[in-house]
Amino acid sequence: MSLRFAARMESVPRSFIREILKVTQDSSIISFAGGLPNPDLFPVEAFAEAAARVITEDGAHVLQYATTEGYQPLREWIAARYRDRQGLNVTADDIVITSGSQQGLDLMGKIFLNNGDTVIMESPGYLGAIQAFSMYGPKFVGVPLEDDGPDLDALERAVKDGARLFYAVTSFQNPSGLTYTREKRQAVADILKGTDVIFAEDNPYGELRFRGENVPPLYGLRPENSMLMGSFSKIAAPGFRLGWVATSPEIRQSLVTAKQAADLHTGTVAQRIMYRYLMDNDIDQHIARIRERYGRQGRAMLAAAEAYFPEEVKVTRPEGGMFLWAELPTKRPIMELFDAAIARKVAFVPGKPFYVDGGGDNTMRLNFSNASEEVIDEGMKRLGECIKAHLAGK
Repeated sequence: MSLRFAARMESVPRSFIREILKVTQDSSIISFAGGLPNPDLFPVEAFAEAAARVITEDGAHVLQYATTEGYQPLREWIAARYRDRQGLNVTADDIVITSGSQQGLDLMGKIFLNNGDTVIMESPGYLGAIQAFSMYGPKFVGVPLEDDGPDLDALERAVKDGARLFYAVTSFQNPSGLTYTREKRQAVADILKGTDVIFAEDNPYGELRFRGENVPPLYGLRPENSMLMGSFSKIAAPGFRLGWVATSPEIRQSLVTAKQAADLHTGTVAQRIMYRYLMDNDIDQHIARIRERYGRQGRAMLAAAEAYFPEEVKVTRPEGGMFLWAELPTKRPIMELFDAAIARKVAFVPGKPFYVDGGGDNTMRLNFSNASEEVIDEGMKRLGECIKAHLAGK
């Protein structure tokens, strides 16, 4: 007997990052590979208290099935924060709670993408989105990222060529760390205005700005045919797998239908504990601690790059988030450098899998959120030595 899988599985890549993380299980390896929040900042005691209160005070109700859209008070909290902090016209009815942002991506693919539809991705783009959308057999078109946002000419061409969906991480992008400026956000909104292109804006890092001024989501400039995703993974704890999608009533109805077929609803216990935590604690104070720590670690990585990398290596200077991006002045396969770095007990993510249209052979993503400043300095020193040998052809 032979085992037959659906044809769609042939076009879905395994998560390259997840495969790399298997290599970095060796505790002696300094890893800049994972996109992991710093566990030292998880509010463990506060969550323990919130969980005890939720189960003790309302256990029977909390352990029951619930509505697909999500816990109403939690949705109201998210909507109020959008209104108060970003000036967005969002209500609780616009919010659907998902099992992490990743489920939001999967649900988008289910309700919008037919085999062969065109999806515009940033180049480089978020690997999790590439993997999620690949399940539905689209044609990917890459739009290059510039220091201030996407290449507008390339984006306009892709939109005019009949794209179905444009997916973007507009603040502290994964993998590059880049952020769209206000001017680029307005220009993108102008390009999309009046078209049928679905705009999916992912904003999991938006609260993690450690320098510069806040820039509201692009969603506020073009809410029609658009979705805005958020997550508690980067500002609270990823283990809860709590994300959300904000969108119009028409899109929300289809999202809810698709989610009912997928999992009925996101775990009620996690939603209730998160809401209790938000009510009993100062989330802004907690986020301020994350920003301060990531700011220090990001500056440490940039300083180390300046100290140890060859001058011709280009490195992004993120204003927030968890990543920076490096580009080497060579076309030699980056996996050769990766193997040499692993031998020196330091890991990064090669950039090629983040491109849907080729390229990236000379790029890498570096994560600074999950290592101390001392570890960052040592790891970047090792990596710098490997890069110098790589560029010298050794």
